[in-house]
Amino acid sequence: MKTNTFVLAAVAALISTGAYAQTTTFANQDRSADAVEDLEEQIVEDAERDVTAFGNEGRQIGSYGSVSLRGTASSSDGDTSTDLGVGLRYGTYDGVNGIDVTASFVYGTDNDVETENQLLLGADYRRDFGPRFFAYGKADAAFDRLSETPGDYSQDIFLGAGVGYRIFNDAQTQWSVQAGPGYRFAKVVGGDDVEEAAASLSSNYYQSLTERSYVTNDTDVIYSDFATTVENDLALNVAVTDAMTLRTNYTTNYNDQTDNSFSDASNLFGVAVVYNFN
Repeated sequence: MKTNTFVLAAVAALISTGAYAQTTTFANQDRSADAVEDLEEQIVEDAERDVTAFGNEGRQIGSYGSVSLRGTASSSDGDTSTDLGVGLRYGTYDGVNGIDVTASFVYGTDNDVETENQLLLGADYRRDFGPRFFAYGKADAAFDRLSETPGDYSQDIFLGAGVGYRIFNDAQTQWSVQAGPGYRFAKVVGGDDVEEAAASLSSNYYQSLTERSYVTNDTDVIYSDFATTVENDLALNVAVTDAMTLRTNYTTNYNDQTDNSFSDASNLFGVAVVYNFN
């Protein structure tokens, strides 16, 4: 007999077009980029973003947040398996300063043997200096206790700061870019630990389609002597209600340590229902 339980914010459909890389480029508050290996078993909350990603522009004073939780349990002919996925987002804005925190955790077992154990964390601070310019500081971390593939990261932490500029900034179209220096700490499977200076570059694009739908495209690059990682997340968001959004996204992850060309990058397609609370 097989049983499945969807606890909260059920994922509508998840289809993988390639193995999801352990390495991520950390999309800070937009996503605790990028968090699962088997997309049919786990949530895509780490890929979630909304218009608050453009610095503090358009944000309402106060706090916001969302939560996604998915759990499955199965039993068949004496074999058992469990999977749990949790995604959390929380932010606050006082009119000048904005803070956003994200977390994504996936855990799975097969006959009491761990198959997945991965945690992604992100924290982002932004301060506006006018309608166009803003400054930011960010901290992102990924921990994978079961990572065994040579070249992948069992731990990857990035700390950075920089400045940003809003190229387009109206009700229909928003596009902002940001860049700055940082520092990277990584534990590499089968290799030496990494501690070195790094740099990050991000682009966030938003286009309104109707009053209840919009398209976003986010690109994040982290460069260091050890590796360059690139993540691009293209998404269509449709508000079903004021609190519930249907999100369809296609995410590409590239790491020049493990990929010979962009054709070797990992890709994922996801459709999720996300509940937001204010």
